[in-house]
Amino acid sequence: SYKKNNSILKIDKLSLKFGKKVILDNLNFQMNQGTILGLLGPNGSGKTTLFNLIVGLIKPDFGSININSEKVNKFPIYIRAQKYRLSMIPQYGGFFHRLTVYENLKAISEITIKNKSYQEEKVNSLLSKFELDNVRNVSADVLSGGQKKRLSIALALVSEPKILLMDEPFAALDIMTIKTLQEIIINLQTNENLSILISDHNANDLLKVCDEGAVIYNGKIVAQATPNNLIQNIDA
Repeated sequence: SYKKNNSILKIDKLSLKFGKKVILDNLNFQMNQGTILGLLGPNGSGKTTLFNLIVGLIKPDFGSININSEKVNKFPIYIRAQKYRLSMIPQYGGFFHRLTVYENLKAISEITIKNKSYQEEKVNSLLSKFELDNVRNVSADVLSGGQKKRLSIALALVSEPKILLMDEPFAALDIMTIKTLQEIIINLQTNENLSILISDHNANDLLKVCDEGAVIYNGKIVAQATPNNLIQNIDA
């Protein structure tokens, strides 16, 4: 019921070059509200660059990025985060290494939440939700790989986003941690009504959690379909 046919994120003819190297070439795709879209592609295919374009870290040479049918190309990162409720979890890091888990969450809450009493409530809620209570006073740089990933997800959720970008979240994690993370992603979709765009190069891990998958290669989307149809697609 929470999945809609209307587009929440649409990429239209997006192109980018670094020098003479073409990174994205007239790339098109759209993600509907309340869905999980998996972006599959080999290393160097432009996945992270696309994420950086969507959040506003870099600007495209051509094409448009549309959120809720509004072109956002000219808006800086903080406007896309605040007005359009966009949040991103990078492949590595995404937290302050020398701060504790609690201090990390508290720092972001002070920026994104005006009500001071709600800041503490939100921080404690996320600590509990992602099972970080027992390490709340531990420095983030000594956490395990799974704990670091849960912390980076919690930090991305402090601002209560509507669109969540996850750049290769399964990288360098063991099988059990990947399984736990897959469950977290599904719960974010169902309980938080999030629209989630996830990139990875491992089809097996990614397609288990997706409503749709899109394959990016040589800077273009070569196929987009449900996981079953994507697996049977010769181009994919």
